[in-house]
Amino acid sequence: MKLSSGKQRGLEAISDENHIIFATAMDQRGSLGKMIQSLDDTITYEVGLRKFKEGVSEALGNQSSSLLLDPEYGWDAAKKLNEDIGLIMAYEKTGYDATGQGRLPNLVDDYAVQDLVKEGASALKLLVYYDHKEDVQYNKIKNAVIKRVGDECRQNDLLFILEPVSYSAEGLSTKSEGFAKKKPEIIEFFMEEFSKGDYGVDLLKVEVPVSIFHIEGYEQYDNYEPVYSKKEAAEFYLNCSEKSNVPFIYLSGGVTNEQFVQTLHFAKAAGSKFSGVLCGRAIWKDGVEVFAENGKEAYYKWLESVGTQNLNKVKAAVVETAVPWSKF
Repeated sequence: MKLSSGKQRGLEAISDENHIIFATAMDQRGSLGKMIQSLDDTITYEVGLRKFKEGVSEALGNQSSSLLLDPEYGWDAAKKLNEDIGLIMAYEKTGYDATGQGRLPNLVDDYAVQDLVKEGASALKLLVYYDHKEDVQYNKIKNAVIKRVGDECRQNDLLFILEPVSYSAEGLSTKSEGFAKKKPEIIEFFMEEFSKGDYGVDLLKVEVPVSIFHIEGYEQYDNYEPVYSKKEAAEFYLNCSEKSNVPFIYLSGGVTNEQFVQTLHFAKAAGSKFSGVLCGRAIWKDGVEVFAENGKEAYYKWLESVGTQNLNKVKAAVVETAVPWSKF
């Protein structure tokens, strides 16, 4: 893998000295803002998001190799980062265009890639909801958006991270058994398609092909619904890993801290060559209630204790399981 000087600097900035990426995700907006307001309606949407992000940045971001924020509510949080922590900025608005079909992406209004570079971003992340069997007219639009962003990142010599998120155009719940049977094929498509040079993607942020609670032998989880044997699931992990021509990292996807740690060890045993993680809710989700109901002091105490414990569990698992991106 050969990168330009700026993209190389970006990749090094968001990873540790061993070229492993341990990034904390704090670009959540819509669902997080609503959750905070549902717990305390005296906190405005904007203030709640800004203050929650500041705490995660200061207490957890500075214990990570990098932090993912959004340019809509995240600049105050970015100022809390130490100089040696890489800054990843999201380029999409929260959610997707709900006015029509296809879950089309919307880019943030007030920033172009060159603006994010000037503000100190080490990398850009673009999330796109994608079903490879969606109506072709919608996927053509999404492909064009990805290529345009890839071109912008090339022009500004900025590391481009793509996060394709699976869903069912048929309307299947992403937590259902029916979707679990389709998901490995979708993730395999992501790895092969979006690591092609046309898109300009330097690093993929992807879901695992099989959630840990869909694998036989993990009965300890409340949402346990076995769909695959360990052998079947391991083959999907390995196959998806081998399809990518660029380094990739795993997202936590809303699972619990324990489930994500178990997932990383399963991926390692399966032979997946992932280069780290970008993990959010599995680390800080339980702090939302503390923040909304108990105030700043209690929130920071939670971040420094439970939040840090959660982070360290994931970090230890990453050290044991991830493969340096420099091996690509």
